[in-house]
Amino acid sequence: MSRPKPDHAECKEHKSKTERLVPTKDHGSGMRWQVRWRDMAGKQVKENFAKKTDADKRANDVESDLRRGRYVDPKLGRQSFAAAAQQWAKNAPHRPSTAARVERAMRIHILPILGHLPIAGIQRSDIQGWVKDRTAVLAPSTLGVNYSYIVSVFKLAEFDNIIGTNPCKKITLPEDVRPEAEPLPLDVVEALIEAVYPRYRALLKLAAGSGLRQGELFALEVEHINFLKREVRVRQQFVHPDEGGPSYLSAPKTKQSYRTVPLAKSIIDELAAHLAEFPARTVLVDDRTDPRKPVERPARLVFTNSLGKPIQRGAWSKTWESAVRKADAFFEKSGSDTRVPDEATMHGFRHFFASVLIAARESVKIVQKRMGHAKPSITLDTYSHLWPDAEDTSREAVEAVFGSSARKVPSASTISTGAQVRRIG
Repeated sequence: MSRPKPDHAECKEHKSKTERLVPTKDHGSGMRWQVRWRDMAGKQVKENFAKKTDADKRANDVESDLRRGRYVDPKLGRQSFAAAAQQWAKNAPHRPSTAARVERAMRIHILPILGHLPIAGIQRSDIQGWVKDRTAVLAPSTLGVNYSYIVSVFKLAEFDNIIGTNPCKKITLPEDVRPEAEPLPLDVVEALIEAVYPRYRALLKLAAGSGLRQGELFALEVEHINFLKREVRVRQQFVHPDEGGPSYLSAPKTKQSYRTVPLAKSIIDELAAHLAEFPARTVLVDDRTDPRKPVERPARLVFTNSLGKPIQRGAWSKTWESAVRKADAFFEKSGSDTRVPDEATMHGFRHFFASVLIAARESVKIVQKRMGHAKPSITLDTYSHLWPDAEDTSREAVEAVFGSSARKVPSASTISTGAQVRRIG
């Protein structure tokens, strides 16, 4: 003991004539060597070792980590992954809908496998094992989202010096092969618009003529439509919680989703006729577009249900199913083989709008802007198959430059490619 008191008994095993030796509580336990240091917060920490070489190595490692600012508190590293995940989720600036998805992913897919493990003890093999296990039950895209939550937890732990290295490195994820978006054919779009209840016809026509998402359409207010400039502004969306409960207004999906979309005259006329037949009624909405200041406020929604209330997702599903049945009945009665695709949803109107822009040879940038995609790569991944092949447009591009050239050249049909004999002497 470094500072024994007079009443402490001396060590019989290590008597000394020059100093009074008193055993510590660790004496005789086999851990004869102790390393002491102060962590980055100034708190004293100590560890015991059986061999001096191990103690020296630990002392050198601690001194090096403290000097480089990479010191990891061994006690913090012993906390479970579940505790670290809870801390991350608590402080993450998630929207309510995102927070609900994170909670569900953690509860069902992540914590049952990784939650009980000490966060500093999780290895790369543990993460790769989780990926293999979840690949059997999750689609690649969903697995990728859940994996991103795990990565975020470890990044925070690394920043907070809870772990020394992040095990989420060189992890192999299943390839996410997204199916090509198939726009609804024009005759199907027209049949669905005609088949839906009259108060929703303008809604579907606007969906086909603007590419707005379903939540953006449901949240549209009269003030967001400029009838003179023929454009619609997207500033909010309705969110329907997965666990049920009333819907509420939220900010658009991404910052690029804040956009202004020009409208064709026929779409503007349809909206004007809709508001004349079904005047906008002021309703109270739960507005959480600013999470710091949620308010309940009056809103003049363009589209409401028959009671003048905001359209709910569950009720809309029944409306959509009814329109599909009527459209299919129309095709069957007319003797057409056309049918509404089984997988068709209202999102198909959004794909239809994108296909119209692409058929008009709008650029990727314009399509991205109109659709509100976060990145051009998303637009290309979704709709690249709809753009004309390079050979279809390259001929026209070259012809536009050289087709009107004044210099006359022989046509391909007049150029001889066979052997020729000429007298040269």
